[in-house]
Amino acid sequence: MNHTVIISVVISFIISVILGPFIIPFLRKLKAGQTVRDDGPKSHLKKTGTPTMGGILILLSVTLTSVIYMKDYPKIMPILFSTLGFGLIGFLDDYIKVVLKRSMGLRPWQKMLGQLLVTGIFAYYLTQYAGVSLVMKIPFVSGKFLDMGILNIPLLFFIVIATVNGANFTDGLDGLASSVTVMIATFFTVIAVGTASGIEPITCAVVGALLGFLLFNVYPASVFMGDMGSLALGGFVAAAAYMLQMPLFIPIVALVYAVEVTSVIIQVGYFKMTGGKRFFKMAPIHHHFELCGWSETRVVAVFTIITAVLCLIALLGV
Repeated sequence: MNHTVIISVVISFIISVILGPFIIPFLRKLKAGQTVRDDGPKSHLKKTGTPTMGGILILLSVTLTSVIYMKDYPKIMPILFSTLGFGLIGFLDDYIKVVLKRSMGLRPWQKMLGQLLVTGIFAYYLTQYAGVSLVMKIPFVSGKFLDMGILNIPLLFFIVIATVNGANFTDGLDGLASSVTVMIATFFTVIAVGTASGIEPITCAVVGALLGFLLFNVYPASVFMGDMGSLALGGFVAAAAYMLQMPLFIPIVALVYAVEVTSVIIQVGYFKMTGGKRFFKMAPIHHHFELCGWSETRVVAVFTIITAVLCLIALLGV
């Protein structure tokens, strides 16, 4: 058994657990409180004022753990860059929203520009320095790869940005994004260890950081990860998948992300086409289930179990 795996999970978990009681009160002092949509489930109104920007806990735990292993495992660099790069965009968005009290946060074009920039640097590093090919393993077909040639780079941009925004939309209930992503990170850890890919310290660090963060983030949450956490997690998932040449596995293991972002697109499109009618009771889709009478904890449990089963199915497809 690779001891690196166990140790990096434990280190990251301990950092997360130790930092939590210091960072959460600090965020409260910053007045980094969550504002809740009036049109959402009424049960969410009591969350108003809960500190957000807790993603800093995840990022600190992952970064400090990765630094320990970076010399021996240089392949974790592009994943750490993607995680921190998207986390920085989320931090700016959160800071403007909750600390400076400008409800819009970053403007959509600023957010997209930032995401394109981080993705561009990641793609450049991946191809020029990490020596990772952009051909992609095809699920359930042994030894076969998909090579889109000149379209590999545009496809990378689409996959990374779609994954990042999918993770962002998944973060709407206590423990939802954390629980779903810990399953995905565990899947990538199993693959990373099995293929001796050299990225296992960071996939393990994310598992440990999320398990530690969940102690503060499960219902009723004492802290939310904010865009800082959710965008960073999306960046991690996309980058880890590319380092393993497995972006085609993202729609399987991260199906919840895909469904969440698709539900928003359907809702907005349907609203515009019908002059104000809604397709779902509320989007993203986790709120639809809440308004159908599901408890918050039930939605989180079901979405997490679905992700765990999908990760097992994806393992069969490797």
